[in-house]
Amino acid sequence: MSYIQPQEFSTKMVDAGEAKVFMSTKDTLIRSYMAGAILALAAAFAVTVAVNTGNFLIGALLFPVGFCTLYLLGFDLLTGVFTLVPLALFDKRPGVTVKGMLRNWGLVFLGNFAGALTTAIFMAITFTMGFTLEPNDVGQRLMNIGHARTVGYAEAGSGGMLTLFVRAIMCNWMVSTGVVAAMMSSSVSGKIMAMWMPILVFFYLGFEHSIVNMFLFPIGILLGAEFTWGDYLIYNEIPTVIGNLIGGVTFVGAMLYATHYKTSPSRRAVASHGPVSPLASTGPAE
Repeated sequence: MSYIQPQEFSTKMVDAGEAKVFMSTKDTLIRSYMAGAILALAAAFAVTVAVNTGNFLIGALLFPVGFCTLYLLGFDLLTGVFTLVPLALFDKRPGVTVKGMLRNWGLVFLGNFAGALTTAIFMAITFTMGFTLEPNDVGQRLMNIGHARTVGYAEAGSGGMLTLFVRAIMCNWMVSTGVVAAMMSSSVSGKIMAMWMPILVFFYLGFEHSIVNMFLFPIGILLGAEFTWGDYLIYNEIPTVIGNLIGGVTFVGAMLYATHYKTSPSRRAVASHGPVSPLASTGPAE
C-alpha cells in the first residue's frame, strides 16, 4: 500500500528537519528561491482564474498546483521549515542547535522573498505591457487585495491585527499539514491528493501565508497601489511570519511529534503490566 502510517511519517518529519539544518547555503538558497517563485506564480494564476471566471472557488481549487509542484521538486518554503526543523531540536539530534535552526530559517526567508519578488516583477510587466499601460483587471484586483490586507487591517485597529495574526496561525496549520500530508504516501498521485486538500482550505478561507504575501504586496506596490513597503512589513508580513511560525510548530509539528513520535504506553499495557518506566515511551513508536 502507498499509505504510510503516522508512526512512520512522523519519523520522516524529524529526519527531514535534521537534514535541512545541515543543508549547504547554496542548496538552501536555490531551493527556497524556486519555492517562492513557483508559489507566487500559482497565486497569480489563481487570482487570474478567479477574476476571469468571477468565481474565487475555482481559483482556490487550482491554486494547490503550485504547492504540489514545488514540493515534488524538493524545494523549501519558510512555512514548512518552521514546522520540521524544530522537531530535530526537540529530539536532540546531534549537532542540531538553535543557531543552526535560525540560520536555516533566515536563508529560506531570503530565498523565498527573492523568488516571490522575481515573479512579482515578471507578472507586473505582463499586466501592464511592460509598464506602458494601466494594470489590467487582474492587476487591479491584486492592488485591491494588497490595500485591504495592509491598510485595511491597520484601520481596524487592534481587532484588525488580531484577525491578521489568527489568520496567519491558521494558515500554517493547514499549509504544514499539506507538507506532512506529502509524507503519508509513497506514490506521486497519493502525495498530490493528500497535499491538495489542506492547501485548498487555506487559500479559499483567505488565511495569511507569508510567502504568498511576498508576491501579493510587492506586486501591488509595483502596480501603484496606495500602500507602502512599511505598511506591508508592519501590517502584514512581520505579524504573518510570527503567526505562521506558531501555527506550524504548535498545531502540526509538536502535536504529531508528541503523539506519534513520542507515543505513550497504552492504558491496556499499563493495566496489564503495571507502570512503565518513562524511558520506555521515548523515541519513535514501533
